[in-house]
Amino acid sequence: MPTKSSMPDKAMVFAAGRGIRMRPLTETIPKPLIKVGGKPMIDHLLDRFALAGVGTAVVNVHHLADQIEAHLAAHSAPKIVISDERDLLLDQGGAIKKALPIFGDAPFFLCNTDAFWVEGAKPNLDRLAAAWNPDKMDVLLLVAATPTSSGVDWPGDFTMDGFGRLTKREERRVAPFVYTGIGIIKPELFARAPEGPFRLLPYFLKAAETGRLHGLRLDGIWLHVGTPAAIDDAERLIARSVL
Repeated sequence: MPTKSSMPDKAMVFAAGRGIRMRPLTETIPKPLIKVGGKPMIDHLLDRFALAGVGTAVVNVHHLADQIEAHLAAHSAPKIVISDERDLLLDQGGAIKKALPIFGDAPFFLCNTDAFWVEGAKPNLDRLAAAWNPDKMDVLLLVAATPTSSGVDWPGDFTMDGFGRLTKREERRVAPFVYTGIGIIKPELFARAPEGPFRLLPYFLKAAETGRLHGLRLDGIWLHVGTPAAIDDAERLIARSVL
Protein backbone atom coordinates (compact mmCIF):
# COMPACT_ATOMS: atom_id res chain seq x y z
CA MET A 1 0.00 0.00 0.00
CA PRO A 2 1.22 3.54 -0.67
CA THR A 3 2.18 5.74 2.23
CA LYS A 4 0.33 8.98 2.82
CA SER A 5 3.31 10.88 1.43
CA SER A 6 3.57 8.80 -1.77
CA MET A 7 -0.06 9.21 -2.88
CA PRO A 8 -0.32 12.35 -5.03
CA ASP A 9 -2.91 14.74 -3.65
CA LYS A 10 -3.84 16.28 -7.02
CA ALA A 11 -4.75 15.12 -10.52
CA MET A 12 -4.86 16.73 -13.96
CA VAL A 13 -8.01 15.43 -15.64
CA PHE A 14 -8.16 16.04 -19.40
CA ALA A 15 -11.77 16.72 -20.39
CA ALA A 16 -11.42 19.41 -23.06
CA GLY A 17 -11.13 17.39 -26.27
CA ARG A 18 -13.66 17.61 -29.07
CA GLY A 19 -14.25 13.85 -29.22
CA ILE A 20 -14.07 13.70 -33.01
CA ARG A 21 -13.89 9.89 -33.20
CA MET A 22 -16.94 9.64 -30.94
CA ARG A 23 -19.21 11.56 -33.32
CA PRO A 24 -22.17 11.82 -33.72
CA LEU A 25 -22.57 11.37 -29.95
CA THR A 26 -20.20 14.23 -29.18
CA GLU A 27 -22.14 16.70 -31.30
CA THR A 28 -24.53 17.12 -28.37
CA ILE A 29 -22.68 15.73 -25.34
CA PRO A 30 -18.99 16.01 -24.39
CA LYS A 31 -17.13 12.72 -24.47
CA PRO A 32 -16.36 12.64 -20.72
CA LEU A 33 -20.11 12.64 -20.00
CA ILE A 34 -20.95 9.72 -22.30
CA LYS A 35 -22.25 6.92 -20.13
CA VAL A 36 -20.60 3.52 -20.07
CA GLY A 37 -21.95 0.93 -17.67
CA GLY A 38 -24.59 3.40 -16.52
CA LYS A 39 -22.13 6.10 -15.45
CA PRO A 40 -20.41 8.99 -17.25
CA MET A 41 -16.82 8.07 -18.09
CA ILE A 42 -15.38 10.95 -16.10
CA ASP A 43 -17.22 9.72 -13.00
CA HIS A 44 -15.60 6.28 -13.22
CA LEU A 45 -12.24 8.05 -12.89
CA LEU A 46 -13.16 10.70 -10.32
CA ASP A 47 -14.69 8.02 -8.10
CA ARG A 48 -11.41 6.08 -8.24
CA PHE A 49 -9.50 9.20 -7.24
CA ALA A 50 -11.89 9.80 -4.35
CA LEU A 51 -11.38 6.24 -3.07
CA ALA A 52 -7.59 6.69 -3.34
CA GLY A 53 -7.73 9.84 -1.23
CA VAL A 54 -6.80 12.34 -3.94
CA GLY A 55 -7.88 15.75 -2.70
CA THR A 56 -8.12 17.91 -5.84
CA ALA A 57 -8.82 17.27 -9.52
CA VAL A 58 -8.05 20.01 -12.03
CA VAL A 59 -10.42 19.47 -14.97
CA ASN A 60 -9.82 21.37 -18.19
CA VAL A 61 -12.88 22.18 -20.33
CA HIS A 62 -13.42 23.40 -23.89
CA HIS A 63 -15.93 21.46 -26.01
CA LEU A 64 -19.47 21.79 -24.56
CA ALA A 65 -17.80 23.09 -21.42
CA ASP A 66 -21.02 24.25 -19.76
CA GLN A 67 -22.31 20.68 -19.60
CA ILE A 68 -19.16 19.43 -17.90
CA GLU A 69 -19.12 22.27 -15.40
CA ALA A 70 -22.78 21.71 -14.51
CA HIS A 71 -22.21 18.00 -14.05
CA LEU A 72 -19.14 18.44 -11.87
CA ALA A 73 -20.83 20.99 -9.62
CA ALA A 74 -22.36 18.08 -7.70
CA HIS A 75 -18.99 16.44 -7.00
CA SER A 76 -17.60 16.89 -3.50
CA ALA A 77 -14.66 14.47 -3.62
CA PRO A 78 -12.20 15.08 -5.00
CA LYS A 79 -12.52 18.86 -4.99
CA ILE A 80 -12.97 20.04 -8.59
CA VAL A 81 -11.03 22.99 -9.98
CA ILE A 82 -12.12 23.97 -13.49
CA SER A 83 -9.39 25.10 -15.89
CA ASP A 84 -11.26 27.05 -18.56
CA GLU A 85 -10.01 26.59 -22.14
CA ARG A 86 -13.14 27.81 -23.91
CA ASP A 87 -11.19 30.48 -25.79
CA LEU A 88 -8.19 28.33 -26.71
CA LEU A 89 -7.76 24.57 -26.56
CA LEU A 90 -4.30 24.04 -25.07
CA ASP A 91 -3.70 20.31 -25.71
CA GLN A 92 -2.51 18.23 -22.78
CA GLY A 93 0.91 19.81 -22.35
CA GLY A 94 -0.49 23.31 -22.45
CA ALA A 95 -3.22 22.34 -20.00
CA ILE A 96 -0.60 21.20 -17.50
CA LYS A 97 1.42 24.39 -17.95
CA LYS A 98 -1.64 26.51 -17.20
CA ALA A 99 -2.40 24.50 -14.04
CA LEU A 100 1.16 24.47 -12.63
CA PRO A 101 0.39 27.06 -9.92
CA ILE A 102 -2.20 24.66 -8.52
CA PHE A 103 0.14 21.66 -8.49
CA GLY A 104 3.07 23.44 -6.88
CA ASP A 105 6.17 21.29 -6.42
CA ALA A 106 4.45 17.94 -5.83
CA PRO A 107 4.05 15.15 -8.41
CA PHE A 108 0.48 14.74 -9.62
CA PHE A 109 -1.69 12.23 -11.45
CA LEU A 110 -2.45 12.43 -15.17
CA CYS A 111 -5.88 11.26 -16.27
CA ASN A 112 -7.52 10.89 -19.68
CA THR A 113 -11.31 10.63 -19.69
CA ASP A 114 -11.97 8.21 -22.54
CA ALA A 115 -10.81 5.08 -20.72
CA PHE A 116 -11.04 3.35 -17.37
CA TRP A 117 -10.61 -0.19 -16.12
CA VAL A 118 -12.08 -3.15 -14.31
CA GLU A 119 -9.99 -3.51 -11.15
CA GLY A 120 -7.94 -6.59 -10.36
CA ALA A 121 -6.99 -7.76 -6.88
CA LYS A 122 -5.59 -4.39 -5.73
CA PRO A 123 -6.63 -0.82 -6.63
CA ASN A 124 -4.42 0.38 -9.46
CA LEU A 125 -4.08 3.94 -8.21
CA ASP A 126 -2.73 2.60 -4.91
CA ARG A 127 -0.33 0.36 -6.80
CA LEU A 128 0.82 3.25 -8.98
CA ALA A 129 1.46 5.51 -5.98
CA ALA A 130 3.35 2.73 -4.19
CA ALA A 131 5.55 2.18 -7.25
CA TRP A 132 6.37 5.87 -7.70
CA ASN A 133 10.07 6.57 -7.09
CA PRO A 134 11.07 10.18 -7.80
CA ASP A 135 14.76 9.31 -7.51
CA LYS A 136 14.53 7.06 -10.56
CA MET A 137 11.48 8.41 -12.40
CA ASP A 138 10.27 11.61 -13.98
CA VAL A 139 7.12 9.91 -15.26
CA LEU A 140 5.38 6.68 -14.23
CA LEU A 141 2.62 5.42 -16.52
CA LEU A 142 0.02 2.77 -15.87
CA VAL A 143 0.21 0.50 -18.92
CA ALA A 144 -1.90 -2.44 -20.06
CA ALA A 145 -1.30 -5.43 -22.31
CA THR A 146 -2.09 -4.45 -25.90
CA PRO A 147 -3.74 -7.72 -27.04
CA THR A 148 -6.04 -8.17 -24.03
CA SER A 149 -7.31 -4.60 -23.66
CA SER A 150 -10.70 -3.49 -24.96
CA GLY A 151 -11.02 -0.87 -27.69
CA VAL A 152 -7.36 -0.84 -28.76
CA ASP A 153 -7.29 -0.22 -32.53
CA TRP A 154 -3.61 0.75 -32.82
CA PRO A 155 -0.38 -1.32 -32.49
CA GLY A 156 0.44 -0.41 -28.90
CA ASP A 157 2.62 2.35 -27.45
CA PHE A 158 5.60 1.04 -25.47
CA THR A 159 7.94 -1.81 -24.71
CA MET A 160 9.12 -2.31 -21.14
CA ASP A 161 12.38 -3.77 -19.86
CA GLY A 162 12.97 -5.82 -16.71
CA PHE A 163 13.48 -2.65 -14.65
CA GLY A 164 10.15 -1.17 -15.71
CA ARG A 165 11.64 1.39 -18.08
CA LEU A 166 9.52 2.22 -21.12
CA THR A 167 10.65 2.85 -24.67
CA LYS A 168 8.63 3.99 -27.66
CA ARG A 169 7.15 1.41 -30.03
CA GLU A 170 9.32 0.77 -33.06
CA GLU A 171 7.82 1.52 -36.45
CA ARG A 172 6.08 -1.39 -38.21
CA ARG A 173 6.01 -3.38 -34.98
CA VAL A 174 3.34 -4.14 -32.41
CA ALA A 175 4.28 -3.00 -28.92
CA PRO A 176 3.20 -5.17 -25.98
CA PHE A 177 1.87 -2.31 -23.87
CA VAL A 178 -0.57 0.58 -24.26
CA TYR A 179 -0.70 3.73 -22.15
CA THR A 180 -3.92 3.66 -20.12
CA GLY A 181 -4.20 7.43 -19.77
CA ILE A 182 -3.24 7.31 -16.08
CA GLY A 183 0.18 8.26 -14.75
CA ILE A 184 2.22 10.28 -12.27
CA ILE A 185 4.48 13.10 -13.41
CA LYS A 186 6.80 15.74 -11.95
CA PRO A 187 5.67 19.36 -12.40
CA GLU A 188 9.23 20.62 -12.84
CA LEU A 189 9.32 19.06 -16.32
CA PHE A 190 7.09 21.93 -17.47
CA ALA A 191 8.77 24.80 -15.64
CA ARG A 192 10.34 26.17 -18.84
CA ALA A 193 7.59 25.09 -21.19
CA PRO A 194 6.01 27.75 -23.41
CA GLU A 195 2.59 29.23 -22.82
CA GLY A 196 -0.12 28.13 -25.21
CA PRO A 197 -0.96 24.78 -26.84
CA PHE A 198 1.57 21.95 -26.91
CA ARG A 199 1.55 18.16 -26.71
CA LEU A 200 2.38 15.98 -23.72
CA LEU A 201 3.86 13.01 -25.62
CA PRO A 202 7.27 14.65 -26.29
CA TYR A 203 7.78 14.91 -22.53
CA PHE A 204 7.19 11.18 -22.19
CA LEU A 205 9.65 10.44 -24.97
CA LYS A 206 12.30 12.77 -23.55
CA ALA A 207 12.03 10.97 -20.20
CA ALA A 208 12.35 7.64 -22.03
CA GLU A 209 15.62 8.78 -23.65
CA THR A 210 17.19 9.20 -20.20
CA GLY A 211 15.68 6.04 -18.72
CA ARG A 212 13.30 8.01 -16.49
CA LEU A 213 10.00 6.98 -18.11
CA HIS A 214 8.73 3.95 -16.21
CA GLY A 215 5.65 1.78 -16.45
CA LEU A 216 3.52 -0.31 -14.12
CA ARG A 217 1.35 -3.02 -15.62
CA LEU A 218 -2.35 -2.67 -14.87
CA ASP A 219 -3.95 -5.34 -12.70
CA GLY A 220 -7.33 -5.89 -14.33
CA ILE A 221 -8.86 -5.12 -17.74
CA TRP A 222 -8.38 -1.81 -19.51
CA LEU A 223 -11.36 -0.36 -21.37
CA HIS A 224 -10.59 2.24 -24.01
CA VAL A 225 -13.80 3.89 -25.21
CA GLY A 226 -12.76 6.08 -28.13
CA THR A 227 -15.57 5.31 -30.59
CA PRO A 228 -19.32 4.56 -30.35
CA ALA A 229 -18.66 0.92 -31.23
CA ALA A 230 -16.30 0.57 -28.26
CA ILE A 231 -19.11 1.38 -25.81
CA ASP A 232 -20.84 -1.98 -26.33
CA ASP A 233 -17.58 -3.90 -25.99
CA ALA A 234 -16.75 -2.11 -22.74
CA GLU A 235 -20.21 -2.67 -21.30
CA ARG A 236 -20.05 -6.39 -22.04
CA LEU A 237 -16.77 -6.67 -20.14
CA ILE A 238 -18.17 -4.66 -17.24
CA ALA A 239 -21.23 -6.89 -17.07
CA ARG A 240 -19.07 -10.01 -17.17
CA SER A 241 -16.90 -8.70 -14.31
CA VAL A 242 -19.84 -8.49 -11.88
CA LEU A 243 -21.08 -12.04 -12.44
